[in-house]
Amino acid sequence: MSNLSEALAGDCDVDRSCSAIEMIIQPREKDLGGFSVRRVLPTRERQMVGPWIFFDHMGPADFPAGEGINVRPHPHVNLATVTYLFEGEILHRDSLGSVQPIRPGDINLMVAGKGIVHSERERPVVTATDHRLHGLQLWLALPEDQEETEPAFYHYPSADIPALDVDGVSVRVIMGTAYGVTSPVKTHSETLYVEAHLQQGQSLVLPDAPERALYVADGAIRARQSIIPQYAMAVFERKAGIEIVATEEARIAVVGGEAFPPRFMEWNFVSSRQERLEQAKADWQAGRFPKVPGDEDEFIPLPGT
Repeated sequence: MSNLSEALAGDCDVDRSCSAIEMIIQPREKDLGGFSVRRVLPTRERQMVGPWIFFDHMGPADFPAGEGINVRPHPHVNLATVTYLFEGEILHRDSLGSVQPIRPGDINLMVAGKGIVHSERERPVVTATDHRLHGLQLWLALPEDQEETEPAFYHYPSADIPALDVDGVSVRVIMGTAYGVTSPVKTHSETLYVEAHLQQGQSLVLPDAPERALYVADGAIRARQSIIPQYAMAVFERKAGIEIVATEEARIAVVGGEAFPPRFMEWNFVSSRQERLEQAKADWQAGRFPKVPGDEDEFIPLPGT
């Protein structure tokens, strides 16, 4: 647990109502080869929040002309990926034949199920000039009875994501139900993903969920006595009516949902069964996963091989 978490716990010893914060998670910088991200989940202290098992904050990163995101084909099993951009564009290709640029406000949902391969690159028209990329990449664990479902890909343009004003705060309900509206984005279990943009001094009551966390992508947030700084994630207790206040202009993501049993996780694979990870590694090394049409020539090798 971070020093900040320990300080918060000390405050709560005085006033147990405090801010209902279980812990504060500080991200780790992760180098992806010419591009670094802030990895928030999983951590030693907390593997998951609801079904969410992986949470990366990309950028904001500025690329000169000729450079950009260039992630070669790689596999996934027994999970679903969610990509959401604040700025920039990524070109998604997968082994189902999907070819889909994702732009700010859109949602790309890729269900790996029994196995999928995808790449993430940028179109030449994007890399031809200086450009910026900023967004979130998240993984969802699938319920055990759906882990081996058929792979699928869903794209939801920004206009299809519910946007509303909650007491003056701009809110988007990206997955699940909150503030009286339900997102059209497919879910496999009780899932919550809400984005909000608060001006300094604005407040917002967080939607309820069995497990729930708030990530500060920009700015800073106060929950009663506790400050949640930029790039930190606060995991909350199950408590209704938690109100946050922006101490400066802030952009936040609230994620959560039903509690899941722990998962095994290695490289790009997540499963309720360790033997499934071993099979996925062997399949990738042996070339048994499908190819990505239009991106067949390159791939990311299994680490350590």
